[in-house]
Amino acid sequence: MNCIKWRFLLSLIPNWRRLFSLSVLLTCLLLTNVQSAFADLNNDRYDGNIFVVYAGNGSLVPPKATLAKALADHKPTLLAFYLDDSSDCKKYAIVVSTIQEYYGRVAEIIPVNVDSILDGKTYNSTEPAYYYSGVVPQVVVFNQSGEVVLNKKGQVPFEKMDDKFRELFDLLPRSESVPLKRRAFNELSSELAK
Repeated sequence: MNCIKWRFLLSLIPNWRRLFSLSVLLTCLLLTNVQSAFADLNNDRYDGNIFVVYAGNGSLVPPKATLAKALADHKPTLLAFYLDDSSDCKKYAIVVSTIQEYYGRVAEIIPVNVDSILDGKTYNSTEPAYYYSGVVPQVVVFNQSGEVVLNKKGQVPFEKMDDKFRELFDLLPRSESVPLKRRAFNELSSELAK
């Protein structure tokens, strides 16, 4: 009987060695990959789509309409040129998302990743690349007639674009209107429950 117990215990040793080796390997893998799981707003590293990661808005990509369709439908349109690996664009993603929050039902918001623009190709005025100036972020706003009413490079403040959309939709200027603010979550969920 005693001999059987020892044989059994000895048969477990190789399994324990394998289990220990496997646990050491898994621990090493987890420790070496922890750094890459953190998204960082202040660097030019690719962390994923900026609208999903930094603005929490996956509905912007891919865009619902093309520029050609938006112009044909006579809808005011915002082109937002960006790069997923640009810290300036990462910081600016929330501004584009906020514009969509207020005007997304009546205007087309079209983010354009400039990595998709081919050098040397000629574009026509119904293609977003036609308006790209070589800098990100860049915003271009079209009125209902398809005319460019705002074309700015860099991080254009929300207020500047909001003022332009207020003009396009004949809304009161910000100084004369009630301040726009988000609903609290409970207000929204109570309306859905009714």
